[in-house]
Amino acid sequence: MSSKDKALGMDRPIDRRDFLNGVAVTAGAIGGGMIGGPPAMAAAGWPQDAAGYYPPALNGMRGSHPGSFENAHKLRDGDFWTGRDAPTDTGETYDLVIVGAGISGLSAAHFYRQARPRARILILDNHDDFGGHAKRNEYHLDGKLHLMNGGTLEIDSPAPYSPAASGLLTTLGIRPAELAKSCDRDQVYSSLGLKHGYFFDKETFGVDRMVPGAPAVRWGHGGSWQEFLARAPLSDQVRADILRIETGDIDYMPGLSSEEKKDRLSRMSFTDYLLKVVKADPGVIPFYQSDTHGEWGVGVDAISALDCWGFYMPGFKGLKLKPGSAPRMSYTPAGYTDTGGSEVFHFPDGNASIARLLVRSLIPGAIPGSNCTDVIDARVDYSRLDHAANAVRIRLSSIVVRARNIGDPAVSRGVEVAYVRGDKVFLVRGKACVLASYNMMIPYLCPELPVEQKAALHKVVKTPLVYTTVALRNWTAFQKLGVDSVTAPGGYHTSFRLNWPVDIGAYTTEQSPERPILLHMTKTPCKPGLSEFDQNRAGRAELLVTTFETFERNIRDQLGCALADGGFDPARDITGITVNRWPHGYAPEWNALWDPDLPNDKLPNVIGRARFGRITIANSDAGAAAYTDCAINQAHRAVRELLAL
Repeated sequence: MSSKDKALGMDRPIDRRDFLNGVAVTAGAIGGGMIGGPPAMAAAGWPQDAAGYYPPALNGMRGSHPGSFENAHKLRDGDFWTGRDAPTDTGETYDLVIVGAGISGLSAAHFYRQARPRARILILDNHDDFGGHAKRNEYHLDGKLHLMNGGTLEIDSPAPYSPAASGLLTTLGIRPAELAKSCDRDQVYSSLGLKHGYFFDKETFGVDRMVPGAPAVRWGHGGSWQEFLARAPLSDQVRADILRIETGDIDYMPGLSSEEKKDRLSRMSFTDYLLKVVKADPGVIPFYQSDTHGEWGVGVDAISALDCWGFYMPGFKGLKLKPGSAPRMSYTPAGYTDTGGSEVFHFPDGNASIARLLVRSLIPGAIPGSNCTDVIDARVDYSRLDHAANAVRIRLSSIVVRARNIGDPAVSRGVEVAYVRGDKVFLVRGKACVLASYNMMIPYLCPELPVEQKAALHKVVKTPLVYTTVALRNWTAFQKLGVDSVTAPGGYHTSFRLNWPVDIGAYTTEQSPERPILLHMTKTPCKPGLSEFDQNRAGRAELLVTTFETFERNIRDQLGCALADGGFDPARDITGITVNRWPHGYAPEWNALWDPDLPNDKLPNVIGRARFGRITIANSDAGAAAYTDCAINQAHRAVRELLAL
């Protein structure tokens, strides 16, 4: 091991558990299938049925973890069925088989049971935990529970939740506005004088420098742009141009109407707008490049200037654009506008709590408690999820490889679903099936689909991203530096922040910098210079070959550099790391720069989600929006299609 690796703490006894060796049962049970018993679902026959099984507490590589996708890739590549025996028939028949235990799949089960309370439902999922992208990272630090979202964070949307989505939340006891008012503890960090900061790295900006106090116009607190830029390692010309972009009131398109300006903005990237219209120095681009990562998963070179205006990015004030239909994101730093937007709230583990509440309602006894506050610190009994006596069963680590109508889809009376668990393929039947999985895999699961529908499903390219959770011994370095959140435009992770402060039920926010805390880091592996989808493809390929060791080394190095002046020592102060890797992350949304303006019935997501016999499709891809309410709405639609048969 190199001396640098030792200095970073790569030799320290940090917990690096993962799917293959991290659960509290034998490694063979997790990786190899059964502990014992016949291939049908015998009691304690699979890892999730064993005592101590608890995926939320696993560290290392999570999200799309090892074991959750390899067989799907073999199916995609045409190698899966070669040399395999016919599936083993479990003899099980259900009213509904759901592929995917994410928010959409769990919601589909909820809506189906609402209409048919006596229905028997099987939910299959490729991951070792339910929730899909609503992933929970759970740590116990010095005897205290700490939670972080490993995926979907908020109840929020550019538009109000639909009656179906809001009704589901109400049924689960979730009232976002009330919860936000009583649980939000944002003042914890501000009371200590902590503000948003920027970390300028040496590789991109010539020197490693943390600059706290990002201006209020962008972040809700901080100093003036003049003060901030004076401390930034930028040339005088770049400082002047950023100041002009952020605070100027210049009409860069004189003589054009608002609609004419919007039309022009829709045809150029934000990068081109800054360089060719605003005439800014090219040195401003590294400063802004990652500003769109969190929302779109690509940089400003692949997002239209119109979308950036709709997202309230700077540089458009003097254009005096009229509000209206053009903004794709109708909100401001102060809250949602124009469309009204949804109510906003996030649980300490993000929308994993919604998934937990859905599971509690579907499988009584699996999760103790009775409301949306006591679910936070409840421990799921995974051994109860797949009991034969359950009306609803959840079967984890089960990758579906085929879903087909029995007989002619036009008159089919049922479906067959094949899935892999361990090293065996099993077969179950149902009266109907909801595919609550990724659109791009569905043509491989259902090769009998119409050619046009398969082509539409293949057009979906999801956005790869990484949410990393880092356990820290304390956060005194943040206090000394005066920051609670950091943008790192050139960093391996382009942003990181102290855990969002929320008090709910028995769960309380950490308030002392001397105590342990969780840190959230975001990485979007995009490739500037390519089209949006090509950037996504390149980023996905990168994620799938990046080892946990590489992530860890970069995490330690980045935090060590960024927080050095606060006395941070990565070898001493990092006590745990969870890398939530999502090669297929956000559902793609309409991008004015790349996507044609098509009528609704010609949109790929609309064509792709068409019912096929007794198989329907429910996921955020089908709604072309990366929001939880979209996943719920699509589940409601898919179930209604089945109930109408």
